Amino acid sequence: MHLVHRHGGSLEPATPSLTLGCHRLDGGVLISVIGEVDATNADRLEAYVRRRLLPGRPVVLDLGLLTFMDSHGLRVLERLHTVLRERGGALHLAGVQDVVARLLRITGAWARLNIHPGTAHAILDVVDHHPAAPLPHEPAAS
Repeated sequence: MHLVHRHGGSLEPATPSLTLGCHRLDGGVLISVIGEVDATNADRLEAYVRRRLLPGRPVVLDLGLLTFMDSHGLRVLERLHTVLRERGGALHLAGVQDVVARLLRITGAWARLNIHPGTAHAILDVVDHHPAAPLPHEPAAS
């Protein structure tokens, strides 16, 4: 938990900032996660991602600007990983660094999750392995 100083020297819990953004990819979804994920907002992250899942398609979480994540965020990543696999998709994490990388490594999650050095690498992997489905009026390539 983060604390902030109030006027008069007392401390109060800080509400971490979390900003989420979504972009469709050819073959999946890219979600940017900026700020901090902890007990106060991990459910918000999970709900946001779940609302944007496409059946059989991967999700790339760009974590390059994620500065903090606790065990609540870790559990969200693990649940999303499981849900996506069950639905024929995959969870890809991009740009994991510092505190978040350390948490994933010491818990063993690093070895279980699809982790890429940057967003571009993750997007290329998604596009290469999950080409976009043809639109209904387009004939499938032979």
